[in-house]
Amino acid sequence: MGNVAQTDEARIVAARVRAWLGAGGLRPTRQRLSLATLLVGDGRDRHVTAEGLFGAAQDAGEAVSLATVYNTLKAFCDAGLIHEITVDGARSYFDTRLDDHPHFFWEDTAKLTDAPAEDLEIARLPQAPEGAEISRVDVVIRVRPKAR
Repeated sequence: MGNVAQTDEARIVAARVRAWLGAGGLRPTRQRLSLATLLVGDGRDRHVTAEGLFGAAQDAGEAVSLATVYNTLKAFCDAGLIHEITVDGARSYFDTRLDDHPHFFWEDTAKLTDAPAEDLEIARLPQAPEGAEISRVDVVIRVRPKAR
């Protein structure tokens, strides 16, 4: 009985991953399928770094290079499937949740989490420069544990 449930779950994950890639117009290559399964296979939103996803792929026994992970994440971004959130010049996170929402960046653990959007109010944005338009506003709120 357990094998049937596992097989059903595997089919659900595979269908979810293929639909997600299809929504972005991407071919389901082996690398894309394996990385997409780690990103969205369980249906939950997450924030990952390329290095973190590479480690998860290695733990899962997937044969992908770090360069492939970076290139695949860029392809997912270009296809509109994930957003890149740059926290500082050296570190980017990739978010599978696509709606507008702010983030907390935990300085002590270098973890990015969702912040409650209903508590954020942006009253006005500056005009975009001539010939440009605002495509997105990323709000990253840096937090740290309180000093004792």
